[in-house]
Amino acid sequence: MNDPANLIQKIERYLGQHEEMYGNVAFEIQETKSELPGSADDTVVDENFDPLFLEYSDDAPTNTNFPESVVMNTPNLDHIKTLAELHELCKVTPELHTDLEGTNLVFGTGNPNADLMVIGEAPGAEEDKRGEPFVGRSGQLLTKILEAINLPRDQVFIANILKHRPPDNRNPLPAERKRSLPYLLKQIDLINPKLILCLGKVSAETLLGKSSSMKDMRGSFHKFSDKYELLVTYHPAALLRNPNWKRDTWDDVKVLRNRYDELGCKP
Repeated sequence: MNDPANLIQKIERYLGQHEEMYGNVAFEIQETKSELPGSADDTVVDENFDPLFLEYSDDAPTNTNFPESVVMNTPNLDHIKTLAELHELCKVTPELHTDLEGTNLVFGTGNPNADLMVIGEAPGAEEDKRGEPFVGRSGQLLTKILEAINLPRDQVFIANILKHRPPDNRNPLPAERKRSLPYLLKQIDLINPKLILCLGKVSAETLLGKSSSMKDMRGSFHKFSDKYELLVTYHPAALLRNPNWKRDTWDDVKVLRNRYDELGCKP
């Protein structure tokens, strides 16, 4: 017999994914068919599919809103003039650590003069080991996505909301996001990209300062910090768990590439 507690946890995870896709709306049980998130004309429904056993997405909703408190508690980083200086500061900043001991700083990597900055959520085990973002399975998929729109990985700059790994690959906590955000904002301003691509719900909500569904945040550019254009798409880790979102992600990055060309970004 299935463990009731385990079954409840699976139900909660599925409902979390439903809220991520469609927002905070009532959950309706469809008696005639099962639907998976993604493009309707692409979805193949398996009659034996049980939504309770759908793997949990890294993009679980956080329902957190804290931009005003971030502004109030922003450290003074005006004396930092280069990425190298910011990197050295981050090495000795305890506020950037999570509650997982012994982690390495994952500052970011890529072209320091990039016109596109890609921002994920937090380092995982492989990223922590190598000190570089997106080098595990999701990183390999990200590289393929970028190459598919003729953007080599070394042409962009890749970073995360958090610069240290959280335990058990959990989502960044609101307090961790709050402490880390000023350093990321400084990093963005030093790189001064024309475009920002947010990977995942946590990344998008943190930078946009609002709690919303992926459905509502995707599909168009957001004005960010009165200087940059920001686009939201799914985190590669979510695509590994939910292949039905790959079509939507492909649509997103094609829009990104078109805007990249329109702005005359560096080849």
